[in-house]
Amino acid sequence: MTWFSHRGYGLSLSSAPKGEFDEFGIADLIDMIDQRVHYGLVVLALIVLAVFGSLGLARFGYTSILPAMQEGLKLTNTQAGELQSWNLLGYVLTAVFAGLFATRFGPRIVISISLFLTGLAMILTGLFPTFDGARVGRFLTGVGGAGGNVPAMALISAWFGGSRRGLASGTAVGGSSLGLVLTGPLIPAILSRYGPEGWRVCWYVLGAVALGICVLCALLLRNRPDEQGLTPLGETEADRARRATSGRNPSFEWDRVWNSRALWHLAAVYFAFGFSYVIYATFFIRYLVGEGGFTAKDAGLLWLNVGLVSGLSGFLWGGISDRWGRRTALMSVFLLQGASFIAFGLGQAILVLYLSASLFAITAWSVPALMAALAGDVFGARLAPAALGLMTLVFGIGQAIGPILAGRIADAAHSFAPAFLTAGAVALLLGAGGSFLLRPRPQGEA
Repeated sequence: MTWFSHRGYGLSLSSAPKGEFDEFGIADLIDMIDQRVHYGLVVLALIVLAVFGSLGLARFGYTSILPAMQEGLKLTNTQAGELQSWNLLGYVLTAVFAGLFATRFGPRIVISISLFLTGLAMILTGLFPTFDGARVGRFLTGVGGAGGNVPAMALISAWFGGSRRGLASGTAVGGSSLGLVLTGPLIPAILSRYGPEGWRVCWYVLGAVALGICVLCALLLRNRPDEQGLTPLGETEADRARRATSGRNPSFEWDRVWNSRALWHLAAVYFAFGFSYVIYATFFIRYLVGEGGFTAKDAGLLWLNVGLVSGLSGFLWGGISDRWGRRTALMSVFLLQGASFIAFGLGQAILVLYLSASLFAITAWSVPALMAALAGDVFGARLAPAALGLMTLVFGIGQAIGPILAGRIADAAHSFAPAFLTAGAVALLLGAGGSFLLRPRPQGEA
């Protein structure tokens, strides 16, 4: 099975939804797509954009804006970490509900509404004049981010079979890299033009972009291949048989998710990633500028390069997981990330810092891709959103704890180096160690 469908599975006017968006000419737009291109590729592109808006801009944009925002609002390191923790708290509190709502009402409506909230919340973050107001803005951004990202990643399981699921998930998480690529050069340019209040303008611009993505997803996203008269890309006979026998109402199968040992094992591994990577990503530029001797421009350029390279990380490790297994890929990723974080904290030599950035770049967004693929592997396409939502809840707890703990460590030690060492230890012990013990199998087949 290739990325292109046979003629019998192509798009046609008869497969496009009638009347729903005819006033916008959407049915005609869909019909203009080459009939030999599977609509799953269109959905995948929209998922990339949804991840871009939900995480690439809403979360990682904060990394580039933080130094100017911290100066503008006169924040301590602890407060700077707390703002990111409020964002992640909103994310973690919403993640489970986002998965459940997507299972109940369909991913498309949940993703679209959430992206609207994300864009609005980023604009509000720029408008609020105080630290307390900024906390509200960052919290709401996290709520919208979870609602956009979790259903989008789970949607992969509906549109792609097991033999292509890792690769597709790896492509989807590239949306986070797009955020790094855009904000790396854009944020310094805006700050340079608008001066001390430029950080506010940055949030306005990023919010507007997220609102544009909201419109695209609302008009073009589809929940299932059968809405277009298609079958999932890369679907095998085993996938087809499993899909045919799966329950029609996943709400009655909630105990399969909640009571699964595999889910909580995966969630613990996901926690390790959330806790460790967010410390690195949040304080990367702050550390380089404050302790590494970098200028803001040079630090932003390195972050841009991380973003460019990291765009391949999910694609690379997703493909490796399709070929050699999710467990092997996960364990390898955590070993490399642990080495990256520890190297960042141990030395400020330019080569060590660049080596650390390189190791992070080639693995950056692979873990979310692998977890999304595992949710589909273990629980199937219908229950994948709910399973991924629960896993993301635990992942989000790690993310919420990481920045504020790192900020407190930095204020106490007058350096972020111990925080990076802590992140490395968690990645190696809980991340790599937990991955080594994984034995994922589809539920009901054990």
